[in-house]
Amino acid sequence: MQIGWLRILSVLFAALALIFSGAHLLELPHKIGLSASDYLTAQQLYRGWQLAGIVVVGAVVSIAALAYAVRNDRRAFVPTLIALLCILGTQAVFWMFNFPANQATDNWATLPADWEALRQRWEFGHAASAVLNLGALIALLIALLGPAREHTLSDTTSTGAMKLRRRLQLQEVER
Repeated sequence: MQIGWLRILSVLFAALALIFSGAHLLELPHKIGLSASDYLTAQQLYRGWQLAGIVVVGAVVSIAALAYAVRNDRRAFVPTLIALLCILGTQAVFWMFNFPANQATDNWATLPADWEALRQRWEFGHAASAVLNLGALIALLIALLGPAREHTLSDTTSTGAMKLRRRLQLQEVER
Protein backbone atom coordinates (compact mmCIF):
# COMPACT_ATOMS: atom_id res chain seq x y z
CA MET A 1 0.00 0.00 0.00
CA GLN A 2 1.30 3.46 -0.81
CA ILE A 3 2.36 5.76 2.01
CA GLY A 4 -0.22 8.32 0.87
CA TRP A 5 -3.07 5.90 1.50
CA LEU A 6 -1.61 4.89 4.86
CA ARG A 7 -1.49 8.54 5.86
CA ILE A 8 -5.10 9.09 4.83
CA LEU A 9 -6.31 5.95 6.64
CA SER A 10 -4.32 6.78 9.76
CA VAL A 11 -5.71 10.31 10.00
CA LEU A 12 -9.22 9.06 9.19
CA PHE A 13 -9.18 6.35 11.88
CA ALA A 14 -7.62 8.69 14.45
CA ALA A 15 -10.31 11.28 13.74
CA LEU A 16 -13.09 8.68 13.98
CA ALA A 17 -11.68 7.44 17.31
CA LEU A 18 -11.70 11.01 18.57
CA ILE A 19 -15.39 11.33 17.71
CA PHE A 20 -16.35 8.53 20.10
CA SER A 21 -14.09 9.52 22.98
CA GLY A 22 -14.70 13.22 22.37
CA ALA A 23 -18.43 12.67 22.79
CA HIS A 24 -17.75 11.15 26.22
CA LEU A 25 -15.50 14.06 27.17
CA LEU A 26 -18.00 16.70 26.13
CA GLU A 27 -20.89 15.11 28.01
CA LEU A 28 -18.89 14.41 31.19
CA PRO A 29 -19.78 17.67 32.98
CA HIS A 30 -23.47 17.01 32.40
CA LYS A 31 -23.49 13.32 33.35
CA ILE A 32 -21.15 13.19 36.33
CA GLY A 33 -23.73 14.58 38.75
CA LEU A 34 -26.78 12.63 37.55
CA SER A 35 -28.82 10.57 39.97
CA ALA A 36 -28.56 6.78 39.80
CA SER A 37 -31.69 6.31 37.73
CA ASP A 38 -30.91 9.18 35.36
CA TYR A 39 -27.34 7.97 34.90
CA LEU A 40 -28.50 4.42 34.17
CA THR A 41 -30.93 5.79 31.59
CA ALA A 42 -28.23 7.94 29.98
CA GLN A 43 -25.84 4.98 29.77
CA GLN A 44 -28.33 3.03 27.66
CA LEU A 45 -27.55 5.41 24.80
CA TYR A 46 -24.27 3.53 24.32
CA ARG A 47 -25.82 0.25 23.27
CA GLY A 48 -23.97 -0.86 20.13
CA TRP A 49 -20.96 1.37 20.73
CA GLN A 50 -18.78 -1.73 21.09
CA LEU A 51 -18.56 -1.54 17.30
CA ALA A 52 -16.30 1.47 17.86
CA GLY A 53 -13.65 -1.15 18.52
CA ILE A 54 -13.44 -1.61 14.76
CA VAL A 55 -12.27 2.00 14.51
CA VAL A 56 -9.62 1.41 17.18
CA VAL A 57 -8.31 -1.68 15.38
CA GLY A 58 -8.20 0.31 12.14
CA ALA A 59 -6.27 3.09 13.89
CA VAL A 60 -3.74 0.74 15.46
CA VAL A 61 -3.14 -1.22 12.25
CA SER A 62 -2.95 1.79 9.91
CA ILE A 63 -0.74 3.87 12.21
CA ALA A 64 1.57 0.92 12.90
CA ALA A 65 1.86 0.27 9.16
CA LEU A 66 2.54 3.95 8.55
CA ALA A 67 5.21 4.01 11.25
CA TYR A 68 6.88 1.04 9.59
CA ALA A 69 6.63 2.65 6.16
CA VAL A 70 8.23 5.94 7.30
CA ARG A 71 10.76 4.37 9.70
CA ASN A 72 13.71 5.81 7.73
CA ASP A 73 12.33 9.37 7.75
CA ARG A 74 12.88 10.63 11.30
CA ARG A 75 10.77 13.75 10.74
CA ALA A 76 7.72 11.61 9.93
CA PHE A 77 8.56 8.57 12.06
CA VAL A 78 8.77 10.26 15.47
CA PRO A 79 5.31 11.91 15.39
CA THR A 80 3.82 8.76 13.84
CA LEU A 81 5.29 6.68 16.65
CA ILE A 82 3.88 9.17 19.17
CA ALA A 83 0.46 8.79 17.52
CA LEU A 84 0.72 5.00 17.77
CA LEU A 85 1.67 5.21 21.45
CA CYS A 86 -1.30 7.53 22.09
CA ILE A 87 -3.73 5.12 20.40
CA LEU A 88 -2.25 2.19 22.31
CA GLY A 89 -2.54 4.31 25.45
CA THR A 90 -6.29 4.59 24.90
CA GLN A 91 -6.43 0.81 24.97
CA ALA A 92 -4.49 0.66 28.23
CA VAL A 93 -6.92 3.16 29.74
CA PHE A 94 -9.95 1.25 28.43
CA TRP A 95 -8.85 -2.13 29.78
CA MET A 96 -7.76 -0.70 33.15
CA PHE A 97 -10.69 1.64 33.83
CA ASN A 98 -13.63 1.33 31.44
CA PHE A 99 -13.86 -2.40 30.89
CA PRO A 100 -13.89 -3.32 34.62
CA ALA A 101 -16.66 -0.77 35.17
CA ASN A 102 -18.62 -2.22 32.26
CA GLN A 103 -18.22 -5.72 33.71
CA ALA A 104 -19.21 -4.69 37.24
CA THR A 105 -22.39 -3.03 35.96
CA ASP A 106 -23.28 -5.56 33.26
CA ASN A 107 -22.64 -2.79 30.70
CA TRP A 108 -24.55 -0.33 32.85
CA ALA A 109 -27.71 -2.41 32.99
CA THR A 110 -27.44 -2.58 36.80
CA LEU A 111 -25.87 -0.37 39.44
CA PRO A 112 -23.92 -2.04 42.24
CA ALA A 113 -23.41 -0.35 45.61
CA ASP A 114 -20.15 1.28 44.46
CA TRP A 115 -21.63 2.59 41.22
CA GLU A 116 -20.51 6.18 41.87
CA ALA A 117 -16.85 5.13 42.08
CA LEU A 118 -17.33 3.05 38.94
CA ARG A 119 -18.92 6.05 37.21
CA GLN A 120 -15.89 8.19 38.10
CA ARG A 121 -13.50 5.57 36.68
CA TRP A 122 -15.61 5.11 33.56
CA GLU A 123 -16.16 8.80 32.79
CA PHE A 124 -12.60 9.95 33.51
CA GLY A 125 -11.20 6.95 31.67
CA HIS A 126 -13.05 8.06 28.56
CA ALA A 127 -11.90 11.65 29.12
CA ALA A 128 -8.28 10.47 29.25
CA SER A 129 -8.83 8.50 26.04
CA ALA A 130 -10.19 11.61 24.35
CA VAL A 131 -7.03 13.53 25.23
CA LEU A 132 -4.88 10.66 23.95
CA ASN A 133 -6.91 10.41 20.73
CA LEU A 134 -6.51 14.15 20.20
CA GLY A 135 -2.78 13.78 20.77
CA ALA A 136 -2.66 10.99 18.19
CA LEU A 137 -4.48 13.08 15.61
CA ILE A 138 -2.24 16.09 16.19
CA ALA A 139 0.90 13.93 15.96
CA LEU A 140 -0.30 12.43 12.67
CA LEU A 141 -0.99 15.87 11.25
CA ILE A 142 2.49 16.99 12.26
CA ALA A 143 3.94 13.91 10.55
CA LEU A 144 1.83 14.59 7.47
CA LEU A 145 2.45 18.31 7.18
CA GLY A 146 5.96 18.46 8.57
CA PRO A 147 7.43 21.21 10.69
CA ALA A 148 6.55 24.76 9.81
CA ARG A 149 9.43 26.52 8.11
CA GLU A 150 9.46 30.24 8.46
CA HIS A 151 10.93 32.14 5.56
CA THR A 152 13.27 34.79 6.82
CA LEU A 153 14.56 37.72 4.89
CA SER A 154 17.96 36.05 4.64
CA ASP A 155 16.34 32.91 3.15
CA THR A 156 14.54 35.00 0.57
CA THR A 157 17.62 37.05 -0.17
CA SER A 158 19.90 34.05 -0.52
CA THR A 159 17.38 32.22 -2.68
CA GLY A 160 16.93 35.28 -4.86
CA ALA A 161 20.67 35.78 -5.07
CA MET A 162 21.18 32.14 -6.09
CA LYS A 163 18.58 32.46 -8.84
CA LEU A 164 20.21 35.65 -10.10
CA ARG A 165 23.67 33.98 -10.13
CA ARG A 166 22.28 31.04 -12.09
CA ARG A 167 20.72 33.38 -14.66
CA LEU A 168 23.98 35.24 -15.05
CA GLN A 169 25.86 31.99 -15.45
CA LEU A 170 23.43 30.83 -18.12
CA GLN A 171 23.80 34.13 -19.94
CA GLU A 172 27.58 33.78 -19.90
CA VAL A 173 27.34 30.24 -21.28
CA GLU A 174 25.05 31.42 -24.08
CA ARG A 175 27.52 34.11 -25.19
